[in-house]
This record gives sequence, structure tokens and C-alpha cells, in this order.
Amino acid sequence: MSARSNPFEELERIFERMSRQFEDAPQILESGGPLERWATEYDTMPIDLLEHDDEYVVTVDLPGFERDDVSIRVTDHTLVVEAERESTVDEDEERYLRRERRHESMQRSVRLPNEVEKEDVSAKMTHGVLTVSLPKLEVAEARTIEIEDE
Repeated sequence: MSARSNPFEELERIFERMSRQFEDAPQILESGGPLERWATEYDTMPIDLLEHDDEYVVTVDLPGFERDDVSIRVTDHTLVVEAERESTVDEDEERYLRRERRHESMQRSVRLPNEVEKEDVSAKMTHGVLTVSLPKLEVAEARTIEIEDE
């Protein structure tokens, strides 16, 4: 006799997957001149999120951006990376046949599984790859409370 699966468990897994996709993939409008298109954050700022025993490590690809172009904020459960650059070329002196490099601004929020030690977060950037180390917050052991007699 075969064991029957619970159909509600499968539905719950589907809803959880959908929820994660909606949470992680907000749409942003990317200007493409006369042909504007919708692009996800994944197109503009791909990330990797790793979990180690004592920290999370977020790696972000930011090709063409310098360290001074990038800002990082962290709250208890969220890492926000913003990058902004502007090409500075005197258009009067140059005769462009095609110009696609221009002001670029992007932002990405990453929801972290648990709280982190905000004061100990560190970041480094090498060749357009940003690596952010976020130490996990030490969770205090549960304490047993004695109930007093009246």
C-alpha cells in the first residue's frame, strides 16, 4: 500500500516559493533610449549570498564601478547596496557616432536570514567585485524562569 501525500504540504511549498520570488525580484525600469524595457535587479546587480558558521558573505558584481561609487547600509535583517556613476566627457569636444555609456544608478536589497552584528560588518572591493562580510548576531541562550509561590 502506498503512502498518500498531503496536498496541502505541496501547496504550502508552492506559496513559499512564490513568496520568495516576489520578495527577491522587484521590477525596475531601465532606460534604453526610445526602446525602454523592464529588467529585474538580477540583470543589473547579481549577488551571491553564502552562509558560514559565524557569518554571511554577500558577493556583488559591479563591473565598471569604483569603490567611491558604492554605498552600503545594513539593518538587522537587510543589506542595501547602492551604486551610482556618471560618465564625464565633454560632449562639445567629442563627436560620438554612438553613445551608450552614461549615468548609471542601481540599488539592491538583500534580506538576510537572521540578524547580524551591524558594528562588525566589513566590505572590500576588488576589480568590480564587492564582498561584504556580515557576522551573525550571537543569540543568547534561553533562560529558565522560576515561578514564585504567592
